[in-house]
Amino acid sequence: MRTQKFFTVAFVAVLLAVLIFLDGLYTVGEQEQAVITMFGNIVRTDTAGLYFKIPFIQRVQIVDMTTHGTGIGYETDKTFRNVVKEDESVMITSDFNFVNIDFYLEYKVSDPVAYLYNSDNPELILRNMLLSCIRGTVSEYPVDEVITTGKNQIQTSVREKLAEMLQKSNIGLQCVNLTVQDAEPPTEKIIQAFKEVETARQARETMINSAKKYQSEQLPLADAKADQIVQRAEAVKSARIAEANGQTARFNNMFEEYKTYPLITKQRLFFEALEEILPDAKVIITDGNSEKLLPLDKF
Repeated sequence: MRTQKFFTVAFVAVLLAVLIFLDGLYTVGEQEQAVITMFGNIVRTDTAGLYFKIPFIQRVQIVDMTTHGTGIGYETDKTFRNVVKEDESVMITSDFNFVNIDFYLEYKVSDPVAYLYNSDNPELILRNMLLSCIRGTVSEYPVDEVITTGKNQIQTSVREKLAEMLQKSNIGLQCVNLTVQDAEPPTEKIIQAFKEVETARQARETMINSAKKYQSEQLPLADAKADQIVQRAEAVKSARIAEANGQTARFNNMFEEYKTYPLITKQRLFFEALEEILPDAKVIITDGNSEKLLPLDKF
């Protein structure tokens, strides 16, 4: 009985050991790389082959290193037909026209560690970068060149810009190839929308020009009016200052005379005041009781 129990325990132990050993084994394919981490830290990166990791402690993440492809400006539906995505394909050219242009991007993982840990969604970042490069490049060419002779130049320029952005961002992806699939005039709906935008832009320019014209007409008038106001104010200021200075000098002279000859000065001031007041005064004679008034200027 004890022997049977011993063999049962030994069998279970061996089975557990085999399972643990098998859990530690992993295989990396020819077009794959494995990133091994332990407690959140990167331990190593493995290429193709059979490897062993510490069971339950180390973690293995397999990264596909093959080349992938995606369309920009279109997508493939269930019937394998290409459907235009106008939010991606419609671009503005240098001569302010719209054009539908499609690209096909081939890319692959260049750095598995950066691919896994430097961003949450490297494919989405790559797509947004590519759209930015395409819009910036297409806007440098007129619509005729985009549709006809400029395709090779455009795809070369976009590829160079994308490679530079990928190098700076370090998201672990690289552009393998980029080709222009098609470039054609936009739909009638887009053309109509562009016409409305162009009309609004011309209206804006007209309003700006009108405002500038009004500004150029009114500013000289306002400046001239301001100069006139300033000149009048300066004239009034000068006159009042001169008048105040004159009155001050007259008062000082009069005061000096008063200190020397006070009685004569008082009499002279009294007579001068009468000379100013009497010519406009009316003399009225009354006995104090009569209500009849006899103005002297009538006699």
